[in-house]
Amino acid sequence: MPAGDAPLADAAAECSRAGCRDTARWAIRWRNPRIHSVDRRKIWVACDEHVAYLREFLTARDFPVEVAALAAESV
Repeated sequence: MPAGDAPLADAAAECSRAGCRDTARWAIRWRNPRIHSVDRRKIWVACDEHVAYLREFLTARDFPVEVAALAAESV
């Protein structure tokens, strides 16, 4: 799954869910508090179908998670 602190490309982003090639419409910002400082965030992008799955995957691990529309995401 693509993740990182680098800015998202202007081109259409592809969903981070394994095997999905749909256009991403959501940015999921998260961090693992055991290894990331408070100011560090990872970003996964998701299509409409997988945004809930990816958010639940991260929250089940007690990671702080924020979800925003990809167009509104400023990285």
